[in-house]
Formats: sequence, C-alpha cells, structure tokens
Amino acid sequence: MTLILGIDPGSRITGYGVIRAQGSHVTYIASGCIRTSSGEMPARLGEIFEGVTEIIEHHGPAEVAIERVFMARSADSALKLGQARGVAIAAAVSRGLPIHEYEARKVKQAIVGTGAATKAQVQNMVSRLLSLAGEPQSDAADALAIALCHTQSARSFDRIGAADGFRRGRLVSRGPGGAVRK
Repeated sequence: MTLILGIDPGSRITGYGVIRAQGSHVTYIASGCIRTSSGEMPARLGEIFEGVTEIIEHHGPAEVAIERVFMARSADSALKLGQARGVAIAAAVSRGLPIHEYEARKVKQAIVGTGAATKAQVQNMVSRLLSLAGEPQSDAADALAIALCHTQSARSFDRIGAADGFRRGRLVSRGPGGAVRK
C-alpha cells in the first residue's frame, strides 16, 4: 500500500491529489488547490512551499509525482511555472520523498487515451477512475491524473521487475537457474 501525492504546479494555483495504490486497486484520499495571494512572486513561492509541506505532513505520502515543465506560451510563463515546480519539488525533497516526473501529454495519454485530451476529458476520467461523486476542480483533477499516471507506470515497471536490463533493444531477464532469456 503506497500513498502517492500528485502535484500540478502553477504560480497562482497549484493542484494536489493524494491517492492510495495497493496493487491494481487505487483509492482517492484527498485533493485540492493551493491558491496563492496576489503578492510578489517570492511570497507566492513561499506559500506554495508551505502548502506542499503541510500536505506532506498531513497525509504522509511515500512518493511524489509532478508534472514536468513544458514550453509555455511565453518565456515569462515558463519561468514562473518552473519556479513553482521547483519549490514544490524542494518541499518534497526536504522531507526525503522520491520525485517522479511526467510530461502532460504522457499523463493525458495514460488517463484518457490521447495526449491531446482536454481538461474536461481529464476531469471526467479521473472522476470515473476514482469513483468520485463529482468532478474535482481542474487543477486538482490534473494532480490526481499525474498520481494515477505514476501508479500505472510503477505497475508497468513491476511487471518487468525480473528483468536485468536491455540488450540491443530487447529485454533480458534471468530464468530458472540464472539462464538468460530474451
């Protein structure tokens, strides 16, 4: 049983979602948004750091999954997003948590089936996958989707856990008696 904190970073709104994964069974624990004040950027970054730290202390996740930075509409937007992401990562690392990063397109692909999914499609699928009564706010839904994507990726790696590595693009694993199988 693993608690996973998903984070959708933003300089104004940072979404978070906490799920419990036990094998292929996933349970919703909590979600919401850290909404920063309209103050200067350093103060907003401090609010994000404190908010993520508080969520970690309250829920005690074992792992953190966060959205990887993409190229935003402008360099200024990308910089602000990167700063918000950085303080969220710093909060998790300061608590000794492992960080797993996922591109937005990969998250959408894993949850909806297409990397070009809309926010509404992500909200709907997150609600269905977690059997929620309603749809979570879009930033919280994105964070839950990131956590769900991580559980799917972790299960995929567990399935090939016996593998020793790759050789010329093929998975190599050890069979009975240590024999190499391809």
